[in-house]
Amino acid sequence: MQTNVYIDGFNLYYCAVKHTPYKWLNLLGLCNNLFPGKSFHKIRYFTAKIKASRHDPHAPTRQEIYWRALATTPEVEIIEGSFVEWPKRMFQYPLAYIGNNYNRPPQLVQVLKAEEKGSDVNLAAYLVYDNCVNDIGESIVISNDSDLCEAIKLVTYKMGRVVTVVNPNRTKMARKFNGCKISRDLVKVATTHMDSINEKVLANSLFTPVLTDSIGTFYKPTSW
Repeated sequence: MQTNVYIDGFNLYYCAVKHTPYKWLNLLGLCNNLFPGKSFHKIRYFTAKIKASRHDPHAPTRQEIYWRALATTPEVEIIEGSFVEWPKRMFQYPLAYIGNNYNRPPQLVQVLKAEEKGSDVNLAAYLVYDNCVNDIGESIVISNDSDLCEAIKLVTYKMGRVVTVVNPNRTKMARKFNGCKISRDLVKVATTHMDSINEKVLANSLFTPVLTDSIGTFYKPTSW
């Protein structure tokens, strides 16, 4: 029986590779190192195109190069959601009270809210669809988004299929700082779960710095 993997791209980025040397991550290599001996039919990677900013104008270019690297692995399919930004007024933190007047709401500041839209719905839809139409031995979901609970419950409880949930957080120590705790709601509906991804696994799951595809040779971004 073959295995399908469903990866919440932004969840994986923020919990596992942000501020690390592991951004050049080979997703097939990661899956092989996490689950040695399994045969992977499809690795579905749910993400969205990011936008340039004044402080990081080259971020979209780095992402394009990474997507090009992923395309060298036939098992990986990129499924796009959308990335949206909008200004919003929110309470400053730590809370600041004008004139120490605690009878009035704290100071508001304008922030830029950024959110990736659609990937959780897309992941849930593909997970259920694949288990309805394909002869999949096991599904692996790399995410700690509790919004996926109902889809996973349908597959495990209603269809009697196996779903393993992997928390994308690097280590238990890192979880203390970035808040990527495994969702206990996901654990309840999954067949099995993995609490975190060991940093050694990430370090051993990187693409080589130089890759070649049908267009030519390209390189890992220098800042990575």
